[in-house]
Amino acid sequence: MLGVIIGIAAVVIVMSVGAGAQSLILNQIKSAGVNLIGVLPGASEEEGPPASVMGISITTLTYDNIEAVLKPGRALHIVAGASYVQGTATTSWYNRSIDTNFTGTTASYLSVEETDVVRGRFFTQEEEKNMARVAVLGSEVVDNLFSGADPIGQTIRIKKESFRVIGLMESRGTSGFQNLDNQIYLPLYTAQKLLLGINHITLARFRVDSAENIDQSMEDIKIVLREEHDIPDPSQDDFTVRSQLQAMDALNNVTNALKFFLAAIAAISLIVGGVGVMNIMLASVTERTREIGLRKAVGATKTDILSQILLETIAITLAGGIIGFIIGTLFSALVAAVMRYLAYEWDFVISLLSIVLGIGVSLAVGLVFGLAPAKRAADLHPIEALRHE
Repeated sequence: MLGVIIGIAAVVIVMSVGAGAQSLILNQIKSAGVNLIGVLPGASEEEGPPASVMGISITTLTYDNIEAVLKPGRALHIVAGASYVQGTATTSWYNRSIDTNFTGTTASYLSVEETDVVRGRFFTQEEEKNMARVAVLGSEVVDNLFSGADPIGQTIRIKKESFRVIGLMESRGTSGFQNLDNQIYLPLYTAQKLLLGINHITLARFRVDSAENIDQSMEDIKIVLREEHDIPDPSQDDFTVRSQLQAMDALNNVTNALKFFLAAIAAISLIVGGVGVMNIMLASVTERTREIGLRKAVGATKTDILSQILLETIAITLAGGIIGFIIGTLFSALVAAVMRYLAYEWDFVISLLSIVLGIGVSLAVGLVFGLAPAKRAADLHPIEALRHE
């Protein structure tokens, strides 16, 4: 029964936590608005994730490619576009050091992301072009590194390079699993050349004037990038262009596949639990041989004995399933509470599917693994059973 409890609890946890993670990512995408188009390096299937999302490094997308899209007359409905590179580093100020993420981006970042600074300013296009050593800090970086001191005008060190703090970003919480407040924003070229030693970008985002023009703008971007990369055949695209809605669909597909895959792995313990229940019932049948013989002697049929043992087995596995479901639900609620405490927009989700799976699988385990002991009991000869010591 313990195996059934663990198996059902694991399935419920995987389904619930998976749904919570899915809601976290999708809520963040929705909050960014639907008028955004993302461009990632690397090709992808129509419904699949781009290769770069799977951790594969691709260097074919550059800042000049994105600037070509933004040239007058190329994509009429795009109002702003920004390029991105990202990394992690230890940042220090005097004798204090913290681990932070940094984003190298263009001066148009505020327009694309529809955010703003609360103090100071963001870097300019001139500073971006001149590889200026300036930095804009997220609110959490300010709290952790300066502890009440005024950071504007101070010099911080990232990877042993010096940067002057010129602005503080407004608090924005998390985006997916990325804490936007624990970020340092640097000019794109500065981050590329000085900190990362690369020439490519890892992401570009465009803001479109209205949702109705998303499809047209996506086609405009593809046409420009094919010209830039000298790609005559669209099937040979080495980039992926996705709208926010398409990104949500792709993420849904990926997270659903991952969720059910993990649930299937967790369900393996149900097999172990089922074998354990079967062995217990076989021992029970052996101990109750005389009882079964007596029942048969007073008129019980093979079907009656078969049904009795099967029902007993199903009752055991169903009880284990209910206990496992309760444990899984409590654990999932605890995970949701912790994630919310950490400021993530995490929904506590117990879906109807997980309830049906929990009860259905418990019944199925009882039925399948109860067959062998039930058949052994039903096949007992009443006289031999009554003679059993």
